[in-house]
Amino acid sequence: MEFLLNPNVAYVLIAASAMLALAAIVVPGTGIPEIGLVLCLGMAGFAVYSLGINGWALLVVGLSVIPFVLALRGKTLRLPLLALSILMLIGGSVFLFVNEKGFPTVNPLLAGIVSILCGGFIWLAAVRVLAAQRLQPRNNPDALVGKIGEARTEIKAEGSVQVGGELWSARSEKPIASGSPVRVVQRDGFVLIVEKASS
Repeated sequence: MEFLLNPNVAYVLIAASAMLALAAIVVPGTGIPEIGLVLCLGMAGFAVYSLGINGWALLVVGLSVIPFVLALRGKTLRLPLLALSILMLIGGSVFLFVNEKGFPTVNPLLAGIVSILCGGFIWLAAVRVLAAQRLQPRNNPDALVGKIGEARTEIKAEGSVQVGGELWSARSEKPIASGSPVRVVQRDGFVLIVEKASS
């Protein structure tokens, strides 16, 4: 654990923790960013406890999440807020570990490389999130209403139909023989309500 007492290592761990926290916001539910975040925070916590930290710089790094989240709200990317988030993260992280005179003890080259990587990640994450928010759903079951398909099985209370190139669960009030043309009249969740269509 001696290597964790190096300000450069501690700096990288804290920057990695911030990136993993943002990744957990961007890609929730996978568990991978969250596990990495816990590991990095544990090691960074030990380093911070042993080395001491500039509290104001840590506050700035923590608050950088707020403009990041606000930049992603809405349908357009708010560039000034995203830029503010990146600047807060970079500026705060460089001054996390300082000497008695208030100068950073982190290697400037390392700080520059990590800052560029973090800023690029934040930018890429923001662009990806907005692109995902703008995507229209590929499968819109409501668009199938009125379409003609084919009964793949005999349909009584339930069965399956091929409509729009996809196989769907279906039901009908009247029995429909397998291979018959069907028309979608409505949907109930992921089940299509169909009727026999004239050939």
